[in-house]
Order: sequence, then C-alpha cells, then structure tokens
Amino acid sequence: MLENFAFYLFLVLLITMLIMLAKKIQVAYPVLLVVAGLLISFIPGVPPIKIEPELIFIIFLPPLLYEAAWSTSWKELWRWRRIIFSFAFVVVFFTALSVAIFANYFIPGFSLALGFLLGGIVSPPDAVSAGAILKFVKVPKRLASILEGESLLNDASSLIIFRFAMIAAATGQFVWYEAAGNFVWMCVGGVGIGISMAYIFLKMHKILPTDPNTDILLTFIAPFSMYLVTEEFHASGVLAVVSGGLFLSYRSHDFLSSASRIRTVTVWESFCFLLNGIVFMLIGLDLPEIVNGLGDTDIYTAIGYGLAVTAVLIIVRILAGYAAVITTLIMRNFITVADAQSPGWKTPMIIGWTGMRGVVSLAAALSIPLTLADGTPFPQRNLILFITFVTILLTLLVQGLTLPFLLKKFPLVDRDFVRTEKEIDYEIQNKLAQVAVDKIRQDYADKIDSFPTLKDQLQKYENQLMSSEIIINYAEYRKIYIDILETQRIWLINKNREELLLDEEIIRKHLRLLDLQEERMNMKS
Repeated sequence: MLENFAFYLFLVLLITMLIMLAKKIQVAYPVLLVVAGLLISFIPGVPPIKIEPELIFIIFLPPLLYEAAWSTSWKELWRWRRIIFSFAFVVVFFTALSVAIFANYFIPGFSLALGFLLGGIVSPPDAVSAGAILKFVKVPKRLASILEGESLLNDASSLIIFRFAMIAAATGQFVWYEAAGNFVWMCVGGVGIGISMAYIFLKMHKILPTDPNTDILLTFIAPFSMYLVTEEFHASGVLAVVSGGLFLSYRSHDFLSSASRIRTVTVWESFCFLLNGIVFMLIGLDLPEIVNGLGDTDIYTAIGYGLAVTAVLIIVRILAGYAAVITTLIMRNFITVADAQSPGWKTPMIIGWTGMRGVVSLAAALSIPLTLADGTPFPQRNLILFITFVTILLTLLVQGLTLPFLLKKFPLVDRDFVRTEKEIDYEIQNKLAQVAVDKIRQDYADKIDSFPTLKDQLQKYENQLMSSEIIINYAEYRKIYIDILETQRIWLINKNREELLLDEEIIRKHLRLLDLQEERMNMKS
C-alpha cells in the first residue's frame, strides 16, 4: 500500500484534472475517467489494481446513495412515485428476465439461473452516471426527477434479484414462496430499519450538544450504520440508506442549524466528488485483471456477447418507456395520475437512452465467489465479469456521449415550469421582503424607533419591494456588487496582515460572510 502511495496520489490529482476538463468540454466526467483508467492500465509498470467488492458495497455505496437521497426532492419523488417504482422494480425485473432468456438461449453454458445472475448484475442503471450526465444536459424537471428517483431504488431491486439468482446458481434449487417471503422482508425490513435508525440519529442531533463539526461527523456515521445494521438482519441495506437519507433530508431543518446545513452540504459534495471520481477510474484500471480472467474464452466472442447483452438492455428499457406511457394513458381513466397528458414519443426514448450502468454492476459481478461449496469453480464467473465490464463501458461511452446530441436534436418541452427560474426567484424574494415588513410592523412596531438597526432593516425590505432597478439592470448591478465585495475582501486581508494582534479567526469569519453573499448573488444569476 505505502509503496504505491505516490501512484494513488497521482490518480487523485488526475481525477481532479479530468473532471475539470470534462466541465470545460461539456462531457460527463464518468466517461473521461473510465477511458483514462483504461489507457493507464495499458502502461507498463502500472501497479495492479484489484477492486474488492466489499470495499465498494460498504465504503462507496452507502455514502453515495445517502448523498443522492439528501439531494432528491421528496415532493417530486412522491409525485412521480408510480413510474419511479415501476422502473425501479418492475422494469429491473423484466430487464433481468430478458437478459436471462437471451443468455440461456445464445450463450453456451448459461443456465437460466446464471442468466438471471447476469441479468441482476447489469439490470440497474447507475445513480452516479445518470446524475453526472444530467448536470451537462438540459432536461425537463419531471424527467430528471424520475431518473434520480429510479436510480435511488433500482440498486436495491437488482441486488435482491442477484442474491436469489446466486443461491439458485450455486445450489441448483429455487423455492419460489421462500424467495417471495425473503423479497418482502428485504424491502419492508430495509425501509423500516432505515427510517428507525434515521429517527435515532435525528434525536441524537437534537438532544446532544452538537456543533457543525459534530453534526457533520454524525451524518458520516449514519449511512454506514444504516447499511451494516440492516444487512445484519438480512434486509436491504441499500433501501435502508435511501429511506433513512430521505427521512433525514426532509426533516433537516428540524435538527440542523443553518451553519451545520451549509457546512454539511459543502463537505458532502466534496467527499462524494472524490468518491465518484475514484470509482469510475477504478473501473477502467481493472480491465487487465478482467481480461486475464477470461482464460480459454475467446476475447472477440466475449466482446460479442457483451455487445448483444448491451443491446438487450437498451431495447428493453426503451420499450419499457413506451409501455409506461401506454399504461398511464389507460389508467388515467380509472385513477388520478401525475399528468394525464401524453408525453409524446420523445420522452420515453430519452428515458430509455439514459440507462448507463456503473459501479454497482461491477461490484456485484466481482462479489461472485471463485468456487462453489464443493470446491469446483463457479460456472461462467469470468465471462459474467467480462460481459459486465463491456456493458458498463458501452453504455457510458455510447449513451453518455450521444445523449446531449439527442436532446439537442429532439428538445423536450418542460410543461411543469413554464416561467423562468429568475422570474420565480424575484417573486419569492419580494414575497419574503413583504413577509418581513409585515412581521416587523405587526409585532415590533414599538421597537422600530428604539433600534436603528431594525429600522434600517425595515427600510431595506421596503426598498426591495419598491425598486425595479435590480430586475431591469441585474447583470450590471451584480458586477458592481461583486466588485464591492472584492474590495471589502482585500481590505480584510490587508487588515489581517497589518495588525499582528488581531485574531485571524475574526477576519476569516467576515471573509466567509462575504463568500456567502457572493454565492447568494451567483445563485440569483
């Protein structure tokens, strides 16, 4: 480990540079990282990289899912719950079934159980990949909400299928009623334990004398605790992390201070930024080990199987998108649906084209044991691993690179948010100012003359309500305001240098306040 420390440090630096490059050229960073990992793996003398599936399942998966759950809108998740749950569970099952049937008929040596094992591995689109792609493309809010919500849940359903298929492939037995009972427990137990543990952490935040630093530490402990405890009860740790994260995110203003919320978001974004980069780089770096594991299987034949399985995944997902639309158009006659209008042919096509696979699929494939209980090699393990790698690579490169082009060629109309974000921002700002004016005049009218600062604040709110200059000349005003902030920042830095006995923490506090003001201005632009 220590002898390769410089190499690992270089990888972190390279990941950072590639993500900056991806933003510059408007390409989703998972694509560049996987390609870079592939290229590095061919360099002679590069230390061998071995991905431990337990490392991904325990170290990477809980925090990445937890952060995604905190970033997800519960309101949007509930609004589109039917299509999200159908894609996260029903579509994942039919995708696994389609892959199983294909593998059983067209790949020599694949039983139906092994086909389901492969299907459970490659069926879930990756949450990280989808999120990274959506940051670089303009899609309607409803589509982004559906994709984000689906990606939170489909890992759980696919891993459940994977577990049952693993048992069937290893033992040759499959008892359907036992599997059904286990499936119900994994779902209900996962959600129940996750929410219960989230409630315990909520109480810890509220009862204990925490500060922003300890609040952040508790948020780091939470996802790992939820995952490990739930797995001990043989329920779904993924569902536990997602449900617990959604619960705490929804209640965050009840137990976190404003300082804790600001710092927690910043720390978690940086942490997951690094984790995501490492994960996708490792996928590319692991190619030599995967290829060497093929053994006697012809690599071109194995690539052909990977291409065929990828085609099955894409076709099934696109068909599922159109099936969901048809189902909604039929069911709108019997139940209240989120939107009774037909989305047209473009939206299902785009949903179908966003099924990039990622690290969960590779981790699941790597977790297949080398041997069965009797000591014989696990059947088709190396080929399953290689097909999984090809599927991840193709969906990231082909779909990830072509999705922006498709959205530009076939733009989607956002029927939910017809007003611009800036218009809504100004409306909310003015309403907040009105609320503040009403509050001061109703509850603190007798204090206005006694407290000049309160009077100044009241005047500020009233000026905001009466002034339209900020709306008409907003760009120029923003430039002037940021220039003023920069001048104040320079004054603070110089004052800190000039006065040796001045506590630097005070200067840093004011610098952070200026940063928050500038960030607030940037959010409005």
